[in-house]
Amino acid sequence: MNPVNNIKISSVILFAVVLITSFSLAAFSYRMISIENGQTREAANSTTLPPPNTPIITGTKTGTANYPPVVSPAAVLGIVADTKFPFAGIPWVRLGYGTCFGNVMKGELLKTTIAKFHSQGVRVMLSLCQWASDERLFDASILNDVARGGADAVQCGNEQMKSGSANRYVPPAIFAKFYDLCQQAMHTVRPEIPIILGALDPQVGGIDYYPLLQQVSYLNAMQDAMNASVHPGGNWKWRSQILGLIDSWHNGYPNQSTNSLYYLYLFWAQQFGVHLNSGDLGKHLWVIEGTGCIYGCGINSSSPYVIAVSHILTLITDVQTTMRYRVPFF
Repeated sequence: MNPVNNIKISSVILFAVVLITSFSLAAFSYRMISIENGQTREAANSTTLPPPNTPIITGTKTGTANYPPVVSPAAVLGIVADTKFPFAGIPWVRLGYGTCFGNVMKGELLKTTIAKFHSQGVRVMLSLCQWASDERLFDASILNDVARGGADAVQCGNEQMKSGSANRYVPPAIFAKFYDLCQQAMHTVRPEIPIILGALDPQVGGIDYYPLLQQVSYLNAMQDAMNASVHPGGNWKWRSQILGLIDSWHNGYPNQSTNSLYYLYLFWAQQFGVHLNSGDLGKHLWVIEGTGCIYGCGINSSSPYVIAVSHILTLITDVQTTMRYRVPFF
């Protein structure tokens, strides 16, 4: 046989083996999450402050009888929701509201979808992406619709500190009022659920120290606006909230010392004044999206082998890291 053909065939076989191994390890890792869940139940820009008048959030308080009970942060482990082909044994899913990239998930469809997940024993974290960067964010009709969906956790805003073609930057003062209204609306329907403060855009833990300080600066400006305009004379602190975080790196590749997620945990544990090994970071931080990376992160993006192996190792490393420090992870 032609040696060139031999090489081609061998490459195809190798790639197929890598893909099969990837799927197998992914299933195994998420199975580990399910088992662990069963065992552990228990920077900133200055801007004109928005006017103090607040749209009225309407709704009827309900008890917890019709919804799953709240679980500990260590038990919050999930994946992106797939309404057509759900994965068995996954305790949580992340669902995007209709303001996220043209999503249709709103109104009655939102309520029935979440109710179906609940009937399967699956809890739902709902992501509400900002649809504007000004006072239009204070639209109570949208916030009320999200609240009536009955999700088990709600992320109010997404990558609000980032500008770009796929991102909508929101000034700190505007975001402060939006978050306050969002939290009020969600707790009118389900007062017991966690509300996540937006999402910190991806930075490389252990490397991007200055960008992380810029994120802290944004949060400080948001805190100032909250206490000056939203609740004048108040004592609101962002360190008393739950921050959303996105991590996208080749954790575990080329070796175990590469772990952006660990160093992000370490940085934010220091900011919140908690010991990383205490398990308390999960009370202040949720990883609303943890992924591998392909482009612009130093790996050979033209090699299917490198992409497959790095993603397998990232999945395993992320699972091990988040379960060790008991931080919610999707």
